[in-house]
Amino acid sequence: MECRELTDYAVDRLLGEAAAPERDELERHLAGCGSCSRELAALEETWGELGTDRDDPVTPEFRVRTLELLEDEMSRRRIREFHPRKRALRIFAQAAALAVAAAAGFLVAARGGFPARPVSAGSPLEPAAGANTAPDLAVNPRLSNVAYRTEPDGRVGIEFDSTTRHSVLGRPEDPQISRLLAYLLSLNVQTAGEKSRAIELVSGHSGPGAAEASPDVVSALGATLKRDRNPGVRKKAAEALASFRSTPEIRAALLDALASDPNPGVRLVAVEALAASAKETPDPKTIQSLREKAFDPQENGFVRARAASALKAIDL
Repeated sequence: MECRELTDYAVDRLLGEAAAPERDELERHLAGCGSCSRELAALEETWGELGTDRDDPVTPEFRVRTLELLEDEMSRRRIREFHPRKRALRIFAQAAALAVAAAAGFLVAARGGFPARPVSAGSPLEPAAGANTAPDLAVNPRLSNVAYRTEPDGRVGIEFDSTTRHSVLGRPEDPQISRLLAYLLSLNVQTAGEKSRAIELVSGHSGPGAAEASPDVVSALGATLKRDRNPGVRKKAAEALASFRSTPEIRAALLDALASDPNPGVRLVAVEALAASAKETPDPKTIQSLREKAFDPQENGFVRARAASALKAIDL
């Protein structure tokens, strides 16, 4: 396991849900990592304190919101195949078209056929001009049939249809690729799966804090984190922002998610990222937000525990 996975392992252990291999892996990691050992001790202490809190009743607002999220997820998983009825008129029309084509073919054959024409160098067998470059995004083109791939050398490929099929290849940090990914995130991608794949390409080729994201990508991820209705997509957007070197824009987006996102999983990712950033560069607003979450009785227990643990680890 890695240090960033400590919270997941610790929560499973505290809940008694950790399997034997996970418990053994956690113990081996703790034996060689003093920082994680201290953090786990702080988590266990906070966990014990949370056990003394009173159980608040489920509010009507929470119940309604939970049912909405469940219904949204169930709707996404439904697959309905549409089988149009074959109408007699359509069949007759197709038969008539075949008859006309056959008659035309007979007449052409009787006259000796079409004259042969040489195939020019610019024949349709070649890719369409400009198909290996991104279209002009300023005109807000409609992109469809989007597909992604990764190359062994770290480059990513994006294929889509506009007026022709495009295939663009480059590194995620290349200006053309980053602008295209940001555009797909912010305007054109309609499904949660496509958005998630685009987000993975943005963050999948850099370690935590190892690279600076382009302003276009940060803006698109921030908008996705704030406005997307799917909590899974918002969580991936938060994780992607956390994978880049912290900037004021990234910190502001994560602080906003911590304060207002309705999903505790998204808030937990925001806490993790803000805590890591505050260890390197203590920020008064970040520390204040973590302190508020740690002592908020209405906050999710996992989020409270992680915020409290983060505060103890920061050199204030």
